Amino acid sequence: MTGTAISPELSHEVKPAVMTRIVLIVEYDGSGYHGFQAQGELPTIQTELESAIRRLTGESRRVVTASRTDAGVHARGQVVSFRTGSDLPAETFITGLNYYLPDDIAVKSAHKPGDGFHIWHGVKSREYNYYILNSRVRSPLRKGFYHRVAGNLDVELMNQAAQALIGEKDLASFVSPEEAALKNTVKRVDRAEVKREGELVIFNVLANSFLMHQVRNTIGPLISVGRGKISLDRFRELVEMKQPGLAWPTAPASGLCLMSINYNNPVEEVK
Repeated sequence: MTGTAISPELSHEVKPAVMTRIVLIVEYDGSGYHGFQAQGELPTIQTELESAIRRLTGESRRVVTASRTDAGVHARGQVVSFRTGSDLPAETFITGLNYYLPDDIAVKSAHKPGDGFHIWHGVKSREYNYYILNSRVRSPLRKGFYHRVAGNLDVELMNQAAQALIGEKDLASFVSPEEAALKNTVKRVDRAEVKREGELVIFNVLANSFLMHQVRNTIGPLISVGRGKISLDRFRELVEMKQPGLAWPTAPASGLCLMSINYNNPVEEVK
């Protein structure tokens, strides 16, 4: 019995592409976006990044992020990750993606993490700054990057109040009832300080993780302390009472910036 010849083309074994994880450090001006996460046809940071990856590599890839920023919030050190079959060097991911990205989003560096890296589980802490312009008049050159407060602010008193946040605390008072019903409101805050740099008053906070609008719901009462509208003891009571929705007002998104995401095992940069 004569065997049937098999075409070399048919017998060729197609090997799956080797997938590589790429981690990007991204900076963006969030003013024109509805937050990081994709939301249909609305402009988001995720949508722009995925579009740039598709145009650079020809692949449709979903990016994941270590911290989802809200509408209008900025980032200096956002971390995102995606997998690719492309063998482009790291430098090309930086220059290539920046070529396709709009001017208000930039890839600052590209990394290839070790096998043990996880974009969520490996996070040790996240750091945010909130910028207040303490001035009688607005600053056109800083437009979109601060919350202006015209009256006098007692920054030292604000800093004293912020110390009540440090430690492992139930911060339910600084989130909405809806958020508190869905999430664990106990967070570990490692640093919370308020300082002045000329006309700028900066609230810097470092914690293991953050709840939705937590920082903006915190800066509102801190400003009230600085303006003498609520006492230092009253702010401390807000922390101790643990009642969702208690802290107000919510400060605007424009002053908030994600500064960095810190990992237990630092990401290894591709050389």
